[in-house]
Amino acid sequence: MTISAIPLDAETNAVEMPDDHRDELRLWLRLLTCSNLIEGEIRRRLRDRFNVTLPRFDLMAQLDKAPDGMTLSDLSKRMMVSNGNLTGLVDRLVASGHIDRRVSETDRRAQMISLTPMGQSEFRTIAGEHENWIAELFGGLNKKDQKDLMRLLAKTKYSARHAVHGDNE
Repeated sequence: MTISAIPLDAETNAVEMPDDHRDELRLWLRLLTCSNLIEGEIRRRLRDRFNVTLPRFDLMAQLDKAPDGMTLSDLSKRMMVSNGNLTGLVDRLVASGHIDRRVSETDRRAQMISLTPMGQSEFRTIAGEHENWIAELFGGLNKKDQKDLMRLLAKTKYSARHAVHGDNE
């Protein structure tokens, strides 16, 4: 078998035969650019307006959805980060009085993390502005555009998951 007869994997094919994947690569770059632009602006606004980092906001958002609290392990799964990445953030939020940490009643080895009343109040103030910022950033899209984009992104997510996991999902 000659080298030219060996089928190329997608990455090699995209590099060696860019015309075959130009649209997909442009689409990927467009999605990445949009994501980075929006995330960067949200980070900036959180920092400038509330002196809050995006990871802190995300952690508080997860806890706001769980009034009885969550284990550090559950938090790390939902936020898609390691327990180690959360430990320092949790320690700082406990020290500032925004969250409470207690031993789990069902598993003495696990700690339950929950928002304090002060943490919940502060988070909800920030979340209200965050929601307005998101509406502003997507303000150039009418309702139909938003619905179409949601549908297409759902298809994109399915396509990517299928490519990664095959028929297992």
